[in-house]
Amino acid sequence: MTVPAAKDVPGPPTREELLANYPAKFTWEQLKTFVNSGDLGLLKRDRTLQKRYDLWAVGIKEKYGGIVNYLLQHRLQWGKPDSLSRLSSALDDKAFPFDGTVQSNGAASPPLFFTASTPLEYLSVIQNDWPYSVPAEVEHTLIWTKVPIYHSNISHPSISKRLEQDGLWGFTGSTSPPPSPSTLHLCLPALAEWGITKDKMIVSPKASPGEEELVRKAGEHVREFVERRWTEDEWETAWFVNPPRLQSVPGLAHIHVFAKKKN
Repeated sequence: MTVPAAKDVPGPPTREELLANYPAKFTWEQLKTFVNSGDLGLLKRDRTLQKRYDLWAVGIKEKYGGIVNYLLQHRLQWGKPDSLSRLSSALDDKAFPFDGTVQSNGAASPPLFFTASTPLEYLSVIQNDWPYSVPAEVEHTLIWTKVPIYHSNISHPSISKRLEQDGLWGFTGSTSPPPSPSTLHLCLPALAEWGITKDKMIVSPKASPGEEELVRKAGEHVREFVERRWTEDEWETAWFVNPPRLQSVPGLAHIHVFAKKKN
């Protein structure tokens, strides 16, 4: 197959392109079910959009020497609201953490791990330029950070293997519990084009109540950040942090947030 020249490969899609050429394959309920299933690998980008991304990435790697270099040198605007995205957000530029409640720490040492009080210079909150196949009313935001999200100070050693395989996830702003993993079989047909079946899922054995509480505590800082940015009276979210096996950019820590504005 002939690879097009970098100048001939379109960049990230606009909202209009997403609606016209890459219509959502998943509903909001399906997204939440996948997030709560225990296998974050179920979350997918439109296959045609993925091919476009792969071609675009070839040129980016040639220009910057790698995706991480591109992010660090160009895309991530540390400490500032996102001004480069082609996909707008319903949130104001001055929404948390850019509302003055989080300050720079100047010349102080960087924090050991991510919290809702992480200084601005260690944060970049942007729209995902290449979003997963989410409904039009759902925003896919990325919270990038220069400090670790997983850290031994906030996660008990007994759940380290579980976090390495499953990652972290949670929900905010909903008046009802998230969809039960037991309903996943109803959503699997939406994943047929990716060849996903239940027997191909990677899921840890059911956790004990004690383990579930330790996992919840390991994600407390992420949840607090999400709740402060997407206030629960206005937004419903499903957030997750990929485990190492699924991280597309392993050199940088980041959180995914699916955010849906309430009526």
